[in-house]
Amino acid sequence: MRTMTRAGLALLLLPLLCGQAAAAEPPTYNFSPVNQYNLQVSASFWNPIVRYVSAKSGVQLNLKLGRTSADTTSFVLAKEVDFAFTNHLFSPERTKMGWTVFGRRNAEPVRAQIVVPVDSPVRRLSDLANSIVVFPGPEALIAYKMTYAQLLRQNVPVTVAFAGNMDAAFTQLFSGRAKAAGANSQLVGNYSGREDKRFRVLWSSAPFNDLALMASPRVPAEQVRAVAEAFLNMHRDPEGRRILEAAAELVHAPEPLSFVAAGDADYAAYRSFYQAAPAELR
Repeated sequence: MRTMTRAGLALLLLPLLCGQAAAAEPPTYNFSPVNQYNLQVSASFWNPIVRYVSAKSGVQLNLKLGRTSADTTSFVLAKEVDFAFTNHLFSPERTKMGWTVFGRRNAEPVRAQIVVPVDSPVRRLSDLANSIVVFPGPEALIAYKMTYAQLLRQNVPVTVAFAGNMDAAFTQLFSGRAKAAGANSQLVGNYSGREDKRFRVLWSSAPFNDLALMASPRVPAEQVRAVAEAFLNMHRDPEGRRILEAAAELVHAPEPLSFVAAGDADYAAYRSFYQAAPAELR
């Protein structure tokens, strides 16, 4: 029998060894936070946080942002995402996807608001009849679905315009292209601080917990726990705290930024909204 040379043996073993190395590579998981700000601010806010959580947890996360909040949510619905920061998954149909809440941003509860510039002649919702009202996008639960539901309940007919994100909606509002905006109270405050703009609130909802950190059922429980621990302990670590402080400064958050543990029960108010919402908004 012909003796195989060392070089020949190495060539035979190379594909096997390469396959083993590839199999040993840890998976990368996509993380998609809904676009609360314009794309540049959203990326600047989240990229340092994602890099920190990846390093501390040992679970590699990749920030996956769409051009608009609706685009970003479409990634989640298409099962292209493994972790999310969102409130777009609490409708009856989407809860069937099996995503679980493990945390939230430690912030004051948010409210759905319908706002106009402080110097606007508009004083009540009825003044908006047959005018343009701008919203961030069709997936925005607080800023669109809840605010538009209120207009429908009060029989105020409006022309709906979608801007893509909250910053773009406010730009349309202050340029005069829209008479009012459906908004998230937290983002109203952030924008006012960043852009020195002042608002008048025409209507405000009951409070709701801030957006949820969520994990897909595809992610092994051990890796979800590691990612959760990294998020929840970030403010206790000097490096993590510096990143959070920079993120809060970027968006002019009124309080220090951190993440706290949360569960599905913390989002019961969102599910209750869907039970009573107009059919076209469920």
